[in-house]
Amino acid sequence: MAPPSNLHPAVARSLATWHEMIAARDLSRLETIVHPNAVFHSPMSHNAYTPRAALILALSTVITIFEDFAYHRELATDDGKSVVLEFSAKANGKSLKGIDLIRFDDDGKIVEFEVMVRPLSGLQALGGEMGKRLGDKLPAYKAKL
Repeated sequence: MAPPSNLHPAVARSLATWHEMIAARDLSRLETIVHPNAVFHSPMSHNAYTPRAALILALSTVITIFEDFAYHRELATDDGKSVVLEFSAKANGKSLKGIDLIRFDDDGKIVEFEVMVRPLSGLQALGGEMGKRLGDKLPAYKAKL
């Protein structure tokens, strides 16, 4: 899958790093491409999670849950600083499809990461497993509305 041609150069570098980490199933370098005040929007919660530590915790956990994870399409906004990545995976044997909506700053740092998942059965399987693993940790990062 070739990246969109209109990506901001710093975003293109960070996105390449992201894809390398996903391919290796190793997010140990994630902190290098995430802004300290980043916001994470989970498909299971109305409230966002912040700062960077919350995003890293959530994504580092979900990568251990997903089976057969693959990206299929990659779209970018006109300014080249936001991308939509379409994916498929399984969670506890349930198939799901989703998108990652990622917004970057001028330095190529992720400032906002939102995940949407369907169908409901896949979302429930994912949410159940995330709850088991992070139910006592992630709520501390919920942003106040």
